Amino acid sequence: QVQLVESGGGLVQAGGSLTLSCVASGRTLNYSGLGWFRQAPGNEREFVAAITWSGRPTYYADSVKGRFIITSNNGKNTVFLQMNSLKPEDTAAYYCATTTLGGSRSLNDYHYWGQGTQVTVSS
Repeated sequence: QVQLVESGGGLVQAGGSLTLSCVASGRTLNYSGLGWFRQAPGNEREFVAAITWSGRPTYYADSVKGRFIITSNNGKNTVFLQMNSLKPEDTAAYYCATTTLGGSRSLNDYHYWGQGTQVTVSS
């Protein structure tokens, strides 16, 4: 079992920044990496970014590449998603999840999920 807790969401104006955190506990050694996904109302959950516990390599959706940065603190089982130059279309609930296929972009490869944290970007 792995438990994931996200934090750091909130309301921000377009162009602003937020940093999300995901703390993992439990049998994290069974999983090679962690990913961030997001889901806006009426939309399917989509891949945002992924990282292995070692910190490299990293993977990004085209829609966030160059604006978001994913990093990990392996010693504290924590992964961060730094979100810069936020746009209204980034508004969504953001979820972290663990995978045995580090770097995967597919929801089906992720096994444990956090409860999500809401990000709202106003125009």
